[in-house]
Amino acid sequence: MQDDPIPSVKFPNSIAVPALGQGTWAMGEDAGHARAEIKSLRTGIDLGMTLIDTAEMYGDGGAEEIVGQAVKGRRDEVFIVSKVYPWNASLKGTIEACEHSLERLGTGRIDLYLLHWRGNYPLAETVAAFEMLKASGKIGAWGVSNFDTDDMEELLGVPDGANVAANQVLYNLTRRGVEFDLLPWCRSRGIPVMAYSPIEQGHVLHHPELIHIAKAYQATPAQLALAFLLKRDGVIAIPKTSNAERVRENRDCVSLDITEEDWRALDAAFPPPVRKKPLEML
Repeated sequence: MQDDPIPSVKFPNSIAVPALGQGTWAMGEDAGHARAEIKSLRTGIDLGMTLIDTAEMYGDGGAEEIVGQAVKGRRDEVFIVSKVYPWNASLKGTIEACEHSLERLGTGRIDLYLLHWRGNYPLAETVAAFEMLKASGKIGAWGVSNFDTDDMEELLGVPDGANVAANQVLYNLTRRGVEFDLLPWCRSRGIPVMAYSPIEQGHVLHHPELIHIAKAYQATPAQLALAFLLKRDGVIAIPKTSNAERVRENRDCVSLDITEEDWRALDAAFPPPVRKKPLEML
């Protein structure tokens, strides 16, 4: 099944990436797990899951070091996403944080650099730093994370704010609030949405209806939950696992051919929003 191509999503700069990538939240926290974490990321790269998402927050920089080891000798095959803490997001602080991330990653370029969530520094200041990093070639593009629709509107109002390339938010079967306004807003402007915690840190996998439908396709609940996101235009799912076999299972979600009847059954079990909800975060 892994011969089926992974759908792609295009950023505003016309660079296309796989809609199924890899997350690294909680990696780099225990040296005893490093070998398995590196193996899982390399397995994903082999299978075409070449977008890898990380952050200076994850493992206090340890996850970036794991990514650096995983992509060593293969840098040009992968698309690396990392993030700056809000309290580092001043003009000077953003640039310094990026340089530290580059050192941990062992590369001269981060493909997409995100503001992890809003903090106290003005958006205009952070954006100015992003633009300087882009001009110097240290990042290819920049974006944001955990921004709701009003935050995105405000962002577009600051100088160069319209250059935002992505918004990474909590989005999965149990957290569908973004579908009411944020997802359509981003889609209409060609801004991809990255879905973190796409299987709700495993909690969604115990839902009876998800299990029931997955069994009908000889699939795992995780595969079905990921297929739900891949069905959405402009959405990139970034599941995290340190198990190489689970990486292979995640990759196989692209081969599922779910009927409209079963999509409706999933909607009944996990209803889409009927009104605006505050953006959820983990």
